[in-house]
Amino acid sequence: MRTRPLRRRVALVGAALLAAAAALPQAAAAASADVERGPSGGGLSAVIRYTENGIPHILARDYAHLGFGTGWAQAADQVCVLADGFLTVSGERSRWFGPDAVPDGSLSSATTNLTGDLYFKGVRDSGTVEKLLATPAPAGPGKEVRELMRGWAAGYNAWLAQNKITDPACKGAGWVRPVTATDVAARGFAVSVLGGEGRAVDGIAGARPPGASARAQPGPEVDPASAAEAARRFFDTGRYDMGSNAVAFAGSTTASGSGLLLGNPHYPWQGGRRFWQSQQTIPGELNVSGASLLGNAVVNIGFNDKVAWSNTVATGTPVNLHQLALDPADPTSYLVDGEPERMTERKVTVPVAGGASVTRSQWWTRYGPVVADLGAGLPLPWTRTTAYALNDPNSRNLRGSDTTLALGKARSVAGIQDALRRTQGLPWVNTIAADSAGGTLFTQSQVLPRITDELAAHCSTPLGRATYPSSGLAVLDGSRGACALGSDPDAVQPGVFGPGRAPTLRDAPYAENSNDSAWLANADRPLTGYERIWGTATGPRSLRTRGALEDVAAMAAKGRLTVADLERQQYANRVPAGDLAAAEAAKACAALPGGTARGSDGAAVDVSAACGVLAGWDRTANSSSRGALLFDRFWRRLTASTPARELWSVPFSVADPVRTPHTLNRAAPGVGRALADTVVELRTAGIALDAPLGEHQFVVRDGRRLPVGGGTEALGVWNKIEAPWNASGGGYPEVAHGSSHMQAVGWDGSGCPVARTLLTYSQSSNPNSPYHADQTALFSRERWVKARYCERDILTSPGLRVVWPRERR
Repeated sequence: MRTRPLRRRVALVGAALLAAAAALPQAAAAASADVERGPSGGGLSAVIRYTENGIPHILARDYAHLGFGTGWAQAADQVCVLADGFLTVSGERSRWFGPDAVPDGSLSSATTNLTGDLYFKGVRDSGTVEKLLATPAPAGPGKEVRELMRGWAAGYNAWLAQNKITDPACKGAGWVRPVTATDVAARGFAVSVLGGEGRAVDGIAGARPPGASARAQPGPEVDPASAAEAARRFFDTGRYDMGSNAVAFAGSTTASGSGLLLGNPHYPWQGGRRFWQSQQTIPGELNVSGASLLGNAVVNIGFNDKVAWSNTVATGTPVNLHQLALDPADPTSYLVDGEPERMTERKVTVPVAGGASVTRSQWWTRYGPVVADLGAGLPLPWTRTTAYALNDPNSRNLRGSDTTLALGKARSVAGIQDALRRTQGLPWVNTIAADSAGGTLFTQSQVLPRITDELAAHCSTPLGRATYPSSGLAVLDGSRGACALGSDPDAVQPGVFGPGRAPTLRDAPYAENSNDSAWLANADRPLTGYERIWGTATGPRSLRTRGALEDVAAMAAKGRLTVADLERQQYANRVPAGDLAAAEAAKACAALPGGTARGSDGAAVDVSAACGVLAGWDRTANSSSRGALLFDRFWRRLTASTPARELWSVPFSVADPVRTPHTLNRAAPGVGRALADTVVELRTAGIALDAPLGEHQFVVRDGRRLPVGGGTEALGVWNKIEAPWNASGGGYPEVAHGSSHMQAVGWDGSGCPVARTLLTYSQSSNPNSPYHADQTALFSRERWVKARYCERDILTSPGLRVVWPRERR
């Protein structure tokens, strides 16, 4: 959409506010004056209309003012979490909290404050973010996004200056301070590299050249077989603390003829990767509602009056390694086509609480930083002959906000595709969308290193020949210039795939993803022909993918779908693992001689009471379900100790990938042992074998215990909930990550989208806020919030409250 002249937009803002005058005459009149003329003394301002559950509808005349209102409103709800994140990206956690403390993991995988600080301080010292901000669009961020960031920083700072912090997490803390637009961009950079450099922070900070004594003899080698398995586990999306489901239904399957979208992202419930809800409006220019990751000035997933979209974490491997052949005379020089190149040494100094500052060197090459490992399971030793450099193209991508802003302006799924094609900013997610005309879209349009199967075949080292098939992690020969990554003509950034290569499915009856590859976005229209780095095109799917495909295919076949059907799917809590294995587990239990099984310690355990519980279980993870907890604990143990080839009687078949493998192998040696250990565990904890799930899977908010339905990844439940086991705390007494900003969206021809949303962990992390637990209580009761998108819906909210923040100069 082309930007309309400022005078026209300001007039539209004024008209919108005059319409509000009937409901709130004084507030609307004052706010209208602020937006049309600007506040006295100049500066930025906005109008924020709050509706139920503390959801702000931010009205502004341009992007800087919109960013201002967004920064203000986010600070009001999440100031402590935001301030903590700004400490992270400035590399100052060690100064305030000590070097050995463990960060929350929301903005990198750093295992200590010190390693995280060394990485982020290095990013800041090198001017990486400033250089990306200065890069002209389309390779760099556009003017609108830069204005949003500038406004966001001003709004956050204005809130700090004009309000007292009541959240005990940072009340009176010296580390809460004003920020700049560069700080906001640095947070966006951290999100961009979460799947790449952000997961290798310890390895970057810990890379050290070998000492002089090491030059006399070869160093340790990397075992290809163990590295292949470690790489597979490292890049397995089922093991991430982020995931998602999303499905789009075409108009041919719906009652209205318009599309439908159900988005169910699985993100952390605490810390800096929480979502936050809002509606952003510049009349005549932008009107989008949805959820933003904290610190973002744009709506990341959401809807407007014509289109809705969500994201799921994709299977594309967002990095690759280059194996370096080192100069025999200098382990900080490497050879390319026989010519030595010196690594660049970056000395980084980090201030530390209660002690001297720490200075360490990081080593950079033409390919990226030298890394010592990719997680504990994949060491990459720097020897006298070899080192490994990490290439993360998203470390050169600050376009994510441009992409999501363009998605919010799109008017159709074709417009969504065009936005992705023009901006190319999504680092590690798929996009699933539906529109009011009945269209659907799945596309894996993410920023990936341009590694073709042909390049991998010609340029992989022995290590790469093991890791690339298993995980998509290419390890290329960095000593050969011919092994450099090429460029696609439609790519806005060198060395990445252009959007024309992304696996894409348009206008299928349904398009679904649950963090497996693009292959079965629609089981009847499989996608193939893409390079291995995008993901696999055969092989077993996760139970969550299989269950989701069964569910949505049945929904599409039934037809006449409405938003209410999406609401029911979200809370159906069907357990695919239970459908496949519970009956056989009950039979195996009943067949045990004397009802006795031996636990892992060899002790005999009477498990007979478990047999009837398993047989009578309703195969759901509803909070009222009896037997769900027993099966959950049994299934986790069994799948952790039993290889897939021994687990099932009917193996996987590529000809039937949704329904295979199936039927629990009752003879598997781990079945009895898992039953015995589970019975002992629950009895020791004082938990009845048939206890309702919600009595032992819950959260405590405002002194109230709220039961939580849903289940873990291994169970395959759509409504994913990951909760650490704490027997002394009652079972699963807190949720770590899972269902977060849920949205069910459709259209009925009225001009207003029909939308229901829910933010499972609620809008504010401040325990003193009325919006700290209200939506969590709704989630516990399997309820939704009616989204108020059109003006008449906003103005008729019984909880309508208007504020008009402004800068004071």
